[in-house]
Amino acid sequence: MGRDMADDLDWGPMTAPTLVDFEVLASQAWNRLPADFRRMCGDLVIRCEDFALDEVLDALGIESPFELMGLYQGVSLDQKSVSDTPREPDMVFLYRRAILDYWAEEGETLGDLITHVLVHEIGHHFGFSDEDMEEIEQEASG
Repeated sequence: MGRDMADDLDWGPMTAPTLVDFEVLASQAWNRLPADFRRMCGDLVIRCEDFALDEVLDALGIESPFELMGLYQGVSLDQKSVSDTPREPDMVFLYRRAILDYWAEEGETLGDLITHVLVHEIGHHFGFSDEDMEEIEQEASG
């Protein structure tokens, strides 16, 4: 009588990745990105939240919080100035519940998906092409 793979897994203690788990994965993803790409970002802060705030969703015209996996928040490059007064650092938000929902449907690893969202939020802010961002992701995956 054969055993199937489910017999080898102990499902009892398993839980969904927490916000802390996401912070660890995001930090690992960040550290794998090319040094030039990270340097360009300056003092970027990565924040993990369950969902985007209602005000953010409303401003973007998004009805469901599951539709937004990440967001770059900061002053665009063409509006930055040397004479700017000090302000909060630019931030990338990663939205755990939306990412988990997408991950459950797509079959890629969670680490790769977090890297993808991180690279795309930063890349779109800096005006990178899809090809540039794909190259950065491939370099990060080793």
